Amino acid sequence: MSRVVLGDIALNVEVAGSGRPLLLLHGFTGSAAAWVQVSPTLSRRARTIAVDLIGHGASDCPGESARYSMDRCVADLVALLDHLGVECADVLGYSMGGRVALQLAAAAPQRVAALVVESASPGLRSEGERRERVAADNDLAIFVEREGIEAFVDRWERLPLFHSQQSMPPAARAGLRAQRLANNPTGLANSLRGMGAGQQGPLWERLTTLSVPTLMIVGESDVKYREIASSMAALMPAARLEMVAGAGHTVHFEQPQAFTRLVLDFLGPEERPRHLSGDAGSPASATRSRG
Repeated sequence: MSRVVLGDIALNVEVAGSGRPLLLLHGFTGSAAAWVQVSPTLSRRARTIAVDLIGHGASDCPGESARYSMDRCVADLVALLDHLGVECADVLGYSMGGRVALQLAAAAPQRVAALVVESASPGLRSEGERRERVAADNDLAIFVEREGIEAFVDRWERLPLFHSQQSMPPAARAGLRAQRLANNPTGLANSLRGMGAGQQGPLWERLTTLSVPTLMIVGESDVKYREIASSMAALMPAARLEMVAGAGHTVHFEQPQAFTRLVLDFLGPEERPRHLSGDAGSPASATRSRG
């Protein structure tokens, strides 16, 4: 664990391995620990840089929600890459972290060599959807502030989005719950208010200009995000979609071996040029569709 001071904020960053840098961005209620099932394998082929995003894990939890905006979060990551001497990195983001990864690729395309987006969207299309999401996220923020982290995690884990996690071994579920409980209520509340999906500007109209090689990974039972990923892949000029059997929203947690095979096959060996390979084989557990 290493805390890196970046101007007015300190972020927890965990670096492992060597080779081409791979920035890992967790989802809401997560932390760098969210990658524990896949990072040992990934770090044998890459220099993994796992970050606790603002308000999460051991990173700072400022009291002002404006500090959590998507633009500020992206600026923090660019400053972190500068601090680490990384000119250009592959970026892997899950759920909220996937939204951050897409925003980073749009804001600073020269800093992103390849992009892996797991179970994420480029934002909500309509203003009405965004208003409804802002209101819902504010209700969640009030709940975690009023009821505390344990009650919030109980509520969060009951969401239909995570139903497929109930089939996982008890020890694995307990580990995931411990990661969620380790978060700060203030940090989670302000993350919801500052960079929830309703707060960020949508990227749908910019997807056709995102030429970075992109792999989108979704779980077979995650119908909502399968549809979103399919729509995204149809718009992006260098994207492909992989659907993993036996997984829901959190593919890297539910099917870690299939997930790491997909990521490493996509990124390729250290010396391989960074372009999308249409000929790479897929693991037996995944099916491929192209946009």
